[in-house]
Amino acid sequence: MLFSSLIFVCAFFPLFFALYYLLPKRAFKNALLLIFSLIFYAWGRVVYLPLILAASLIGWGGSLAIQAFREKNRPGAAKASLVVSLVLLLGMLGVFKYAGFAVENLNRIAGLDLPLPAIELPIGISFYTFQILSYVADVYRGEVRAQRNPGIVMMYLCAFPQLIAGPVVRYKTVEGELTGREVSRDDVYAGLRRFVAGLGKKVLIANVAAVAADGIFGYDPSACGAVASWIGALAYTIQIYFDFSGYSDMAIGMGRMMGFHYLENFNDPYAATSVTDFWRRWHISMSSFFRDYVYIPLGGNRVSKPRWIFNIAVVWILTGLWHGAAWTFVLWGVYYGVLLILEKLLWGKKISEIPVLNRVYTLLIVVIGWVIFRAESISYAFGMLRAMFGGYGLGSGTVTWGMILERSGVNGIFILAMIAGIVLSTGIGRRMAEKRETAAPKGRAVLETAACVCSVAVFLLSVVSIAAGSYNPFIYFRF
Repeated sequence: MLFSSLIFVCAFFPLFFALYYLLPKRAFKNALLLIFSLIFYAWGRVVYLPLILAASLIGWGGSLAIQAFREKNRPGAAKASLVVSLVLLLGMLGVFKYAGFAVENLNRIAGLDLPLPAIELPIGISFYTFQILSYVADVYRGEVRAQRNPGIVMMYLCAFPQLIAGPVVRYKTVEGELTGREVSRDDVYAGLRRFVAGLGKKVLIANVAAVAADGIFGYDPSACGAVASWIGALAYTIQIYFDFSGYSDMAIGMGRMMGFHYLENFNDPYAATSVTDFWRRWHISMSSFFRDYVYIPLGGNRVSKPRWIFNIAVVWILTGLWHGAAWTFVLWGVYYGVLLILEKLLWGKKISEIPVLNRVYTLLIVVIGWVIFRAESISYAFGMLRAMFGGYGLGSGTVTWGMILERSGVNGIFILAMIAGIVLSTGIGRRMAEKRETAAPKGRAVLETAACVCSVAVFLLSVVSIAAGSYNPFIYFRF
């Protein structure tokens, strides 16, 4: 079930929150949240419901064992409990996400003919696995106490706002709110407005950009030429940001409506002044996970230069693989790892100090990265990059770039969506919200009224677009 579907917007969402606000006790609200979350997950593929429940129980039992052994001053047994939990959780992720990839490459390398396992990727497995891993690791580190109630652990992991596409919520950031949260009128209002903003980003911008991006990426690069390939690359750059950040906005908004304060997942990444800065702003919950649970334990940057390069390489290969079991994702991770190393050692400080050029440089790097990320194969990625930089001319052959753009849905609506995407990518929405908060009472009232009118308009336009059966993919749904 997508947040941007009619069944969710017109049935699941209003029914859940109506019941949630009617229930008098927090324990009842928690039970309702868990029940609706399991229904939400089962809606997509009920057969994988036991998998997320198993992950919850492994995290619950493993953390209790770790804490018990720590209190008995048995560090070896606590570490063994941690290792067992990690092996079980990562083992599930490995089997369901990477088994086919491993067998395929083993066949290719060793000349074997092993049958490929017919395993469908469970929805959201990468997100909820990382979330429960962070909980177990934090208990081992002594940063949080193990939760004795398995229902609370299940609710933490399965809460539908962040279940299938994040943010990756750390237990320590919501520990108190799981059992002691309060919801104010301001929470409901701010959360609802955030949800509507995310819905608009997804439906009115990302979905429109997706038509052109998917259409152009469906052609052979040699047929596209420079004009069409650049439009496709830029369309995908807009699509992936507004698709994913829109989903994060909806998740954060619904969490706020329940009294949860999820941490931000994006901070105007396309306004970054370096690749390093970009990764401080993009998918913050994933980046911080790899920083805290992989990079720093490996030694971080407080090691020799060769070891630091090794640490960066490990983190970025794993980051690529986390996104998908394909060599394109590995290449994408290596691409960013190499660039981060070069920025640190060579030109990063100089580039970041040059106004305008630093943003152009960063955006160019990011667009090229998204081409690699989007491509179905490494050869296609290089073909599209060749097309973008004039290797196939502006567009020639029997299929001209004009025909490609027309067939890919590049029209007036697409142009408006792209303009809106570019403007909103600059952080203007955040600055307007800050201005509204600091305005004088009279001015604030005017701005609040304008914000409400805009929210209503965005919601109505989004629902009309969904009802009309417009193109409605979701990129991170498969991770």
